[in-house]
Amino acid sequence: MLELRNIYWSTPSGHEVLHDISLSIDGSGIVVITGPNGGGKTTIAKIIAGIEKPDSGSILFNGEDITDLGVTERARKGISYAFQQPVRFKGLTVRDLLDMASGRKLDEKEICSLLSKVGLCAKDYVERDVDASLSGGEIKRIEIATVFARKTRFSVFDEPEAGIDLWSFPRLIGAFEDLRKESGGIEVIISHQERILDIADRVIVIENGRVKEDGKRNILDSLLRSASCPACPKRS
Repeated sequence: MLELRNIYWSTPSGHEVLHDISLSIDGSGIVVITGPNGGGKTTIAKIIAGIEKPDSGSILFNGEDITDLGVTERARKGISYAFQQPVRFKGLTVRDLLDMASGRKLDEKEICSLLSKVGLCAKDYVERDVDASLSGGEIKRIEIATVFARKTRFSVFDEPEAGIDLWSFPRLIGAFEDLRKESGGIEVIISHQERILDIADRVIVIENGRVKEDGKRNILDSLLRSASCPACPKRS
């Protein structure tokens, strides 16, 4: 479904962040991209979404070269993206945002279902503005709900655990598992949170701008024991 071919990307100052990244992500399930901080995980997410453009290399989606397409064009082709730090919209309510994401007017039951999946009570949030009155964790969960509302078959979540409180985390994990069952598509999650790694069908380790490991769940234990991945939590 998605293929990255020989991707290179450097900062404006010339620091190379990604070095010859080649990946093929297809089928269905949860793919977790993990690794040490600064290794290039979020840059890969932004390149997939079209927020950043590679210095060289190409990106194919369903066989089409989308390397030069921007965020809007990629969204229309079926790629959803949840930012690490979501955008706020003054004058737009949570209901408005969910309706826009789904492409139609949602009924109360649908809105309640979407918000409950990310640990929010609809009656407390549906008419609230998506502005500075919401905490970082609240706005993050609302954005994740909009990705669920879009029902695309390829979704990218950049560190969805950021700002999520301890009590809401199990419900968030359940939402990702539900989406895997319902959509039959791919969820790419950028994370080094062990509870997210635990639900992965595939784990890709990015270190120093390169793919270090790529495999099924059987690489997880060795990854968590590896001293070369200090960002990853260790099992006791």
